[in-house]
Order: sequence, then C-alpha cells, then structure tokens
Amino acid sequence: MAEPAPLKVLIVDDEPYARDWLRQTLASEEDLEIVGECGDGNSAVDAIVKLKPDVVLLDVQMPGTDGFGVLDLVPQADCPQVIFTTAFEQYAVRAFEAHAVDYLLKPIRPERLREALQRARRLAAGADSEAMRSALRAVLVDVRREEAQGRWLLIKKDNHSLFLKIEDIDWVEASRNSVVLHAGKEKYSYREAISAVAARLDPAVFFRIHRSTIVNVNRIRKIDPWFHGEYAVTLADGTRLMMSEPYRKRLKEFRRLA
Repeated sequence: MAEPAPLKVLIVDDEPYARDWLRQTLASEEDLEIVGECGDGNSAVDAIVKLKPDVVLLDVQMPGTDGFGVLDLVPQADCPQVIFTTAFEQYAVRAFEAHAVDYLLKPIRPERLREALQRARRLAAGADSEAMRSALRAVLVDVRREEAQGRWLLIKKDNHSLFLKIEDIDWVEASRNSVVLHAGKEKYSYREAISAVAARLDPAVFFRIHRSTIVNVNRIRKIDPWFHGEYAVTLADGTRLMMSEPYRKRLKEFRRLA
C-alpha cells in the first residue's frame, strides 16, 4: 500500500523571524513539505492559487491585505485548510474551535503547532473538502463580527508593543498600505489598510468622511459647508479635516446606525 503524499504547507507571515521559526520547527515533520513562504497577503493569494497547498499557516495581521482578506480573495475552489496564527486573543477563538479550523496564538508553542498539524492530517485524510470550505467561510463571518466589537489594537512603536484602546482614537488617516492613528497628542503607525481598519471599528461611533479619513464622531465639534460640495469637519482639538461629497451623502445612513 502506497504511503500518503506529504502534506504540502505554505507559510504566510510578514515577520521574517516568525517564518524562520515555523520553517525550522516544521523541519522535523517527515510527512510534510513546505512548498513556499510569503511575507504579505497579496503574494499569499498568488501562492495559494499557484502552489495549491494542503494547509496554509496564515498570519492574521499583515500589511495591505490581512489574513482574512487573503481568504476572501482566494477562489473558493482553491481554498485550502487554514491554521491561523495570531497575537490577538479577540480573533473569535470560540468560532475557530466550533468550526474545527485551528488557530495558534503567538508566541506559538511547538507542541501546539504539532497538534494543529495532526488535526490537519486527519482532515486531509477523511474530511469532505466542500464541507471544510463551507466551515472556513462560516469562521470568517464570525471573526468579522468579533473584530467589529474589538476594544483595543496592538500597536508596535519604537521596538515595543502597546495596547491602544479603540475609544481613545480621535481619527484615522490612510498612509499608503498602512494608517496613522491619532489619539490625543500621540500618533501611531498601524500596518493595515484603512478599509481593514474601518471593518473592525464600531460603525455607530466611527464615520468615514473621506476615502483616506475616518473620524470618531465623539471628537467632532462642528461640520461646516466648504467648496465644491465638500464639508470642513472640525474636531475638539481644533484639527480640521475635509469630508468629500460621496461620504457626506452617507450621513443619513450613519445617523440611523447611531
């Protein structure tokens, strides 16, 4: 009887040291083949479609497209088993367990990684692939719901990390593939696209006034008509931001949410 083919694994993490640790830890697994590594979400999408791995060790927080965005972009027929890796406990741990899709909380323990891979082997040996894809999509719905109710963000600054309460954010501005979070006199760079940040903020508190700007409405002092259909939004600290006309038209929907 022929031995089963090695489990093909793709590693996706924006931190080189995290990829190195995973690669070295997996080296002892004889029935496993690492088919590739990616450091960002966009390249991960291409790699999944091209390499067709059985399992993806997928980081949640990445610049540009995050881990959940990767799975949104992968065609359903190419969607592999996924073991999420994350430093954030709020990412719907209960949902992962309920849907039998594993997660690893950083810092990852080697025995926990082996346990997750063993689950992946069992699923690869006998689980219905369509059922697995459906379960994964259900996890994404649950996680998005939990993200919207998150109360803090983990911020990296000056070689250390800190927790920033979402309620302390005054406004958010886009900066290429990341954002700048303004909180009082402090500014924090956060490596996530503004669309991803907007998805996890409470829509009854944070209002997007421009494609590159989100504002905590509790900080707004006044809104005045400006030129060409735009409005000037003045915050409590005197900061003036511009609201573009397409977003001004969404005020009615926002008032209903609030």
